[in-house]
Amino acid sequence: MAAASRLRAVFALTVLAATTVCAQTYPANRPIRVIVPLAAGGGSDITARLIAPGLAERLGQAIVVDNRPAANGVVGTEQAARAAPDGHTLLLAVNTHAAFPWLYPKLPFDAMKGFVPVTQLVAAPLVATVNTSLPVTNLRDFIAYVRANGANVNYGSSGTASPPHLAAELFKSMVRTDMTHVVYKGIAPAVIALLSNEVQVLFATVLVAQPHIRGGKLRALGISTLKRTESAPDWPTLSEAGLPGYEAGIWYGVLAPAGTSPAIVDRLHKEITWVLQQPKVRAQIVAQGGEPIGNTPAEFGAVMRADYQSMGKLIREKGIKLE
Repeated sequence: MAAASRLRAVFALTVLAATTVCAQTYPANRPIRVIVPLAAGGGSDITARLIAPGLAERLGQAIVVDNRPAANGVVGTEQAARAAPDGHTLLLAVNTHAAFPWLYPKLPFDAMKGFVPVTQLVAAPLVATVNTSLPVTNLRDFIAYVRANGANVNYGSSGTASPPHLAAELFKSMVRTDMTHVVYKGIAPAVIALLSNEVQVLFATVLVAQPHIRGGKLRALGISTLKRTESAPDWPTLSEAGLPGYEAGIWYGVLAPAGTSPAIVDRLHKEITWVLQQPKVRAQIVAQGGEPIGNTPAEFGAVMRADYQSMGKLIREKGIKLE
């Protein structure tokens, strides 16, 4: 018994020593690549480029933001999953990452087990936005309007299974009504369609919707998170405006390939959260309509698992498929 205890103690010390050495030698003398599996200019790309300078300074190595937009993010995500688990290749993931297994029956990677969570960077609400020609002034009016007009009401999105699409489908599910989905190649053309009344409602990012709402061209019914956003505190949440419990939105977070050592994950978490706490970075995130998070790897993992379950339920219920 004593011998077994000694062996366990030796093993624990060996692991601790290896972890300490790994932490001291990371990063190696070469750049760290952050793969953004979506196009440049979007929220995930902006977020990656916001944290890159500070992270490079903290780690003492260049941070290269590498956009790999193809197949709705699958190609870039696969490249990150196949990378060496040495902390020199990271993935800037969006919450639809958790929906991949429900949308693609034959993924070349495991979206949940193929990565180690590092930290959630940002939580960003969507704002339910309508054309001002609609005879509605608040969410309850809109719910009544949609129930009366059903499929004659068009809603736009930036793509099938995108956050605006899933947010609208959740709304439909909770209100028990119908609307017609119109897909656009990005959120910007979807906003143009809303302005021209081609679609009557859009769950848009705060960044792109706010100027039109402030200018009186569009109307905000409420934001999709359970608490109000710092960037537009006068907008109610959809939950408090008439749809209790409604919650949707977007998150951006950092993942590392499975097998990355806890020491490297801890170092990355420490440095990234330090960057997020800097006033200039925080102000830029809020200006983009987001909220800095910086939670622990375990907390971020719990967020991902919860989204995997909730998105899967919605996708199965609505029969959402990628063409």
